[in-house]
Amino acid sequence: MSKVIEIRIPDIGDFDGVDVIEVLVAIDQEVAKEESLFTLESDKATMEIPSPESGVITELKIAVGDVVKEGDVVALLMASAEADTPAETKAEVEVEVEVEPEGEPIPEVLNEEVETVVAEVPQPAPVIASASSKAVTSAGGMAHASPAIRRFARELGANLNQIVGSARAGRITRDDVKAFVKQALSAAPASSGGSGMPFGLPPLRETDFSKFGQIETQSLSRIQKLSGSFLARNWISIPHVTQFDEADITEMEAFRKGNQELARARGTKLTPLPFMIKACVAALKQFPRFNASLSTDGESLVLKKYFHIGIAVDTDDGLVVPVLRNCDQKGLLELAEELAEVSQRARDGKLLPKDFQGGCFTISSLGGIGGTAFTPIINAPEVAILGVSRSYMKPLWNGMEFRPRLMLPLSLSYDHRVIDGASAARFTRYLAEMMADIRRVML
Repeated sequence: MSKVIEIRIPDIGDFDGVDVIEVLVAIDQEVAKEESLFTLESDKATMEIPSPESGVITELKIAVGDVVKEGDVVALLMASAEADTPAETKAEVEVEVEVEPEGEPIPEVLNEEVETVVAEVPQPAPVIASASSKAVTSAGGMAHASPAIRRFARELGANLNQIVGSARAGRITRDDVKAFVKQALSAAPASSGGSGMPFGLPPLRETDFSKFGQIETQSLSRIQKLSGSFLARNWISIPHVTQFDEADITEMEAFRKGNQELARARGTKLTPLPFMIKACVAALKQFPRFNASLSTDGESLVLKKYFHIGIAVDTDDGLVVPVLRNCDQKGLLELAEELAEVSQRARDGKLLPKDFQGGCFTISSLGGIGGTAFTPIINAPEVAILGVSRSYMKPLWNGMEFRPRLMLPLSLSYDHRVIDGASAARFTRYLAEMMADIRRVML
């Protein structure tokens, strides 16, 4: 016997509400299990709500432009008679999330507004407001745009009330904002350089590379598209300095390998990363300015009393940075288990917006790939990021003889508005000492 299932909004993290940006089905439409029904957008991610079972949509309770929250009923589904439906008539479904990384692509992430790409649907050309046209506003007098688009417009200094949206119901898209800014820059006076580029830089010249030989054009992944603008913003707006150092991890590695059997008995693998996390937490406690964020007006510092560490995870679509919370309260094996679980969810595209929120400090490890050093880009609003390269054997003089030691290269990029060079050098030295004798973390 067929059953009617209520499709509800699942856990969407710490959001009072998110915008409905796409309704992908219609009433009386047959859908398959896991087929996407709606697309939601917050200022951190886009989420697709899939169908919990195969069946027919009998009622839609939301439309494009609506704002929904966790637990809201968004549709009714008449499940197919053969579908293995649950006993209850209410279904909460998991969402697949496409997230922008927080800051440096992991290396390190990027976490902010996400552009929605509608495939195979031609979009009308963006319209710029003029004397003869008016921007569409909501009942509250605000332009019709998602939180992500509002943030994007603020970063570019664009007034949404002067932009006419090209999407349905006058909704303003990212392309509308870009077109508005492009027109404003092209109209800039000659004193600005007349280039239409920030800081008076000349625009890049369009080049037809096919004139020189055979070429192939590949589209960037969604994460790559998102990370580009955020990395450029962070690089330009934050005065970066990178402090290089290295840690003697000979004893740490011996301890790690000696406890690998214990880790395997718990169904996990003990990698060097949990040790680095614990050492970073100890260093952040010793140097609180590294566990802080600069206020938006640049007048004060927000010092954090918690220790949430962002970890770079390499996926097929690009680098993302989920956050491990309360790392000061967890042991090495617990961190190892959590790292394995969150890394797998990242590769499966199952991370939620809340998994990217609240980071204090980011670790970008390229040790499994190679390299001797690099300059990671800070993941704003954090003020520092640690880059880790491949460890190597090095002869060190102990006062009597040279002995082979396993050394780990460290690259600490920091915001020079908050941290000076001497503090950065002390931080990396303290961090290296913690890793040289991991027992000191317990003191």
